[in-house]
Amino acid sequence: MFKNKGDDQMNSGRISFQTVQRRQIVDDVVEQLQKKISLGELPIGAQIPTEPELMAQFGVGRSTIREAVRVLAHAGLLEKRQGHGTFVIGTMSTQEPLDDRLRRAEVLDVYEVRFMLEVEIARLAAERRDENDLVHIRESLELRNKHLAEGDNKLFLEADIAFHFAVAAATKNPIVVDLYQTFSEVLRVALVRHTADPELHHDYTEQHIKLYEAIRDQDSKAAVTYTVQHLERTKRELEQLIR
Repeated sequence: MFKNKGDDQMNSGRISFQTVQRRQIVDDVVEQLQKKISLGELPIGAQIPTEPELMAQFGVGRSTIREAVRVLAHAGLLEKRQGHGTFVIGTMSTQEPLDDRLRRAEVLDVYEVRFMLEVEIARLAAERRDENDLVHIRESLELRNKHLAEGDNKLFLEADIAFHFAVAAATKNPIVVDLYQTFSEVLRVALVRHTADPELHHDYTEQHIKLYEAIRDQDSKAAVTYTVQHLERTKRELEQLIR
């Protein structure tokens, strides 16, 4: 009899999940299962735990587990085999839209990917910007600082996102722009909480001004430096916020 690649790992008890406590129960179950698959803890060919085992580990009902499995099967990651169980058949969704996938992801996972994207955006923007780009970046920066001074958190956040979107547009890469917009929409909810918390929120005005000046001067090294300073500090604050 052939042995599944994941049998030893499953039998050793190394695969475990966290009890779900948040509101979007099915999404949370899907997210945890998908993460185990993506990281190779549940490799292709492995049989996932049985429904009763998953119900006990997640602390949810049978209908939730079945819906989560259905979602992952539809996405091409799992396959139910009558009388044998459910097996991993893929590691990447080929059908689920990116924005749906991002909405299900942990905010810090999304932020790490956005970090990588935004650093490259800063470098390309400094190299490729034109005068029209500088106008849009400067105008959104001025609006950002105006709303910050007025204490209008909602408009401040909108202007801040517009600033970064204008920087992304300066790369002249339409795919980068689309990706950045998708990531920004997913992070918007977390950023609303972040900017509203006086103990965590720092306005980073200096870094934004310095970033604009680096792009204006076509200094890609400085643009990356100020972007990294901003994003590393923001990530630490987001980590505190979601603890």
